[in-house]
Amino acid sequence: MATNEDNLKKIIAHSKEYGFVFQSSEIYDGLSAVYDYGQLGSELKKNIKEYWWKAMVQMHENIVGLDAAIFMHPETWKASGHIDAFNDPLIDNKDSKKRYRADVLIEEYIEKIRLKIQKDVDKGIQRFGADFDETQFRATNPNVLRNQAKIDEIHLRFKVAMDEEDMPAIKVLIEELGIACPLSGSKNWTDVKQFNLMFSTEIGSVADAASTIYLRPETAQGIFVNYLNVQKTGRMKIPFGIAQIGKAFRNEIVARQFIFRMREFEQMEMQFFVRPGEEMKWYEYWKKERIKWHQSLGIAVENYRFHDHIKLAHYANAACDIEFNFPMGFKELEGIHSRTDFDLKQHEKHSGKKLQYFDPELNESYVPFVVETSVGLDRTFLSILSAAYQEEKLEGDSERTVLKIPGFLAPVKIAIMPLTRKDGLPEKAREILDVLKFDYNCQYDEKDSPGKRYRRQDAIGTPYCIMVDHQTLEDNSVTIRDRDSMEQERVNVSQLETIFRDKFDIRKRLK
Repeated sequence: MATNEDNLKKIIAHSKEYGFVFQSSEIYDGLSAVYDYGQLGSELKKNIKEYWWKAMVQMHENIVGLDAAIFMHPETWKASGHIDAFNDPLIDNKDSKKRYRADVLIEEYIEKIRLKIQKDVDKGIQRFGADFDETQFRATNPNVLRNQAKIDEIHLRFKVAMDEEDMPAIKVLIEELGIACPLSGSKNWTDVKQFNLMFSTEIGSVADAASTIYLRPETAQGIFVNYLNVQKTGRMKIPFGIAQIGKAFRNEIVARQFIFRMREFEQMEMQFFVRPGEEMKWYEYWKKERIKWHQSLGIAVENYRFHDHIKLAHYANAACDIEFNFPMGFKELEGIHSRTDFDLKQHEKHSGKKLQYFDPELNESYVPFVVETSVGLDRTFLSILSAAYQEEKLEGDSERTVLKIPGFLAPVKIAIMPLTRKDGLPEKAREILDVLKFDYNCQYDEKDSPGKRYRRQDAIGTPYCIMVDHQTLEDNSVTIRDRDSMEQERVNVSQLETIFRDKFDIRKRLK
């Protein structure tokens, strides 16, 4: 039976083989935790971004877009707290010489206990079937209660230690839990230390302290410093939002989890500005809206769950994650945070400029509160790829590897294939290609047998293949083959545009 780790290895290998993701600078043996997106990967990324943008900006009259620069005035990061507080608790294993995030080690330990609870729940489901009351079982079963108490105690101890910045207490917790180095199995740990995650560089021609500048560790601050510009020029009324897609950079200690955690990554963020006192209403609203968006992708709902933060960031009064069941287990996919008025007030203080909004309904000025939704584009990419990757056994002991990517996101929408390379079939196939390519990313494929070509298209997630054969020349009909069901349908060429317009229509999803 394949393990989760085996599945991740297969996804990584498949991504490279078919042009989705490559190790960055691979000819120089690569760069750790940095990846390049290939010809199909870049197309899938673009489609995800477009769908997020349509859902977030185009579907909301009170949300607009922004594209802020990566470089910002260094005082920005002093105001936001990143220079003083953007740290990870790190611990080294003395035997393997490997460095780890202490919080990740503890969270992975907790996840093992969660899996024990889930095993007991699964046994109950198998035993009692439809009569099984999971809520009551979790509230009364001695094993579940004992394991949940362990989780709660670890959470509490870790939260207190982080709140008090008590690094020795975190080391004691790791030692008492018997957490070992994943690489060597050793429990010989160094002290826990805080490490700032920002990349710094110099701007201008002279390298001195005054010229230090940072690569942004998040895209949100670009929105905050432009909030008043957007509000005034766009005549925006509260509540309103500003959305942005962009690169961010963090010098993190990275476990080998492919594109899940990288040093250079892309965020899709929206900051929603609201009246003070109304932030929790909007926090709950965006929790519901964002989980609906993820579920609109067509991935099984059991792959998602909410997880409330143990330790709130310095700017937040409420925070949760939407977690996805990646091959590495449930991990953060999107964060939803009530950031209060912290950021805008800090920028007011450090810049000396007023960032208040005059509310005509209340006839007063105030600094708005902010609710943030922030989803990792690379993690969304991995979630789609993980859910889509399937190995299927077919009739006659044959097999296929297929990516069941939602059709509207698929990198290649339609493959057009002439049955043979002669008798005018390639010319007819290219005629069809020339019509469809205006609306869809299509691929022309004439090499190998039809079966091999279908397998090749299955492997890259192409939802539909069009086969042009000799009958096409007689009655202008072609065969459309469906990726998921592998069923084939004969249709007239004149119907193709209408058929695919319906199949790839995203309006139902956006509604």
